Formats: sequence, structure tokens, C-alpha cells
Amino acid sequence: MFVKILLLVGLLEAGLCLFFYLFQRSFLYRPTPPTSEHADALVLEVPGAEIRISAEVRSTPKALLFFGGNAEDVAITVPKLAELFPDRAVYGMHYRGYSGSTGKPSEAALRSDARQVFAMVEERHPDVMLVGRSLGSSLAVGLARDPAVSRLVLIAPFASILRIAQRAAPFLPMRLLLKDRYESWRYAPQVQCPTLLLAASHDELVPMADTERLWEAFRPGVARLRVMGGTDHNTVASVPEFYEALLTGE
Repeated sequence: MFVKILLLVGLLEAGLCLFFYLFQRSFLYRPTPPTSEHADALVLEVPGAEIRISAEVRSTPKALLFFGGNAEDVAITVPKLAELFPDRAVYGMHYRGYSGSTGKPSEAALRSDARQVFAMVEERHPDVMLVGRSLGSSLAVGLARDPAVSRLVLIAPFASILRIAQRAAPFLPMRLLLKDRYESWRYAPQVQCPTLLLAASHDELVPMADTERLWEAFRPGVARLRVMGGTDHNTVASVPEFYEALLTGE
């Protein structure tokens, strides 16, 4: 009987592993639907997809390129950033499968798309500020070694999604199963531009230890860490000091 129970438990665990491995991206990505807010979005053709870009286009050498969080509609965020940075053109990338962008999201696809969107922005504006929130923070840090990047701001950033997945499902061997790891810590040492990490004091998704792990991966003197007191992962931008830090970089 004991052997049968062990066999049954093993089969159940194997079944869970197989199910997660096959459908993991449906758990990771939370696409936003297309709305009327996206009607005027720019469209960039990339291999295998059309990427929509919400933009406040301005004739200026400076730009801000924003990569949003999972389930964030950047069409709502771009106008706020454009108001905060009147001297910069502002662009926000809608990930594959989000807000009318075609294709299916994966880390490899999103990183490739981000590079092409960045190239488009850099061609128009030689001074680019990168801002990434949560999932988008990993895309932003992956691009920040380019000399055109003048500033980098990471909002509620993490060192790797692997650690988040391990906390969410400690009963699964995530190190073996996870396809999209978004290991931001691998890119951080290559960044040379002034960098600001904005963390929430009570982030339930990205604990402070995860953000500090990323912060420590930057070269000494490159990055600063600011903690927004009394906020969580979804409310980190709800306090006045958040926008002050975003604007000043301090």
C-alpha cells in the first residue's frame, strides 16, 4: 500500500510538472485587451508580429521609452509620463499579445521586440531615458548598456522571476521547468548610466531582498535605491515622493 501511495504521489507531481511546463506562459503573462485608447498607437513591424506603441511624439533630441508591468496598459501611463517630462518624447511599448499587438509573448520575443522599438526611438532621439516597471524593468535593464541611454529607472524591479516562481510554487522544481526567467542581475553589471531603483516598502510580489539583490549587481556608484514607504507592488507610484524621485533621479 505504501509503495502504491508513493507511486501515486510521484505520478501526480509528474503530471503537475508537465502541466506547468506546457502552460506556464499562460500563468506568467496577463495580456491587456485592445481599447479605443490604442486607436492612434504607432505600429512597428517585427519578425512574427506587429507591435503597437503608445506615444507622445515631440520634436526633441530627448525621449523616454517605457516598458510596463504585467497587465499594465501603457496607453494610460504614457500621458502621465509626457506631462511629467515635457522636454521628452514619450513612447510605451505594448508587448506581444497586449493591447492589439499581435503574436504571443515570451522572454526571447519581448527582448527582441524591445531592442527594435529602442532602435526606432534612438534613431529619432539620440538621448533616451529608459523606465521599466516590474516585468518591464528586466527589459529596460537589458537595453541600458547602449550609449544612447542617458538614464535608467527601474520601478518595483526584481533580480529574477525564478525566485518569484519558486515562492509561488515551492512544490515544483522551477529551476528545471521555468522557460522565461528574466534574469535582470545578468545585465546590471554592464550598465554605466545613472540608475535609480524605486521599490515599495511592502511589496508582496517582489520582496525587498529581491530588489536589493538586483541593486547589488550594479557596479559601485551606478545605481541608487529609493524605498517608497507605505506602498506595495501596485501602489508604489501612489505617493508624491515617487514622482519627485522619477523626475530628479534621486
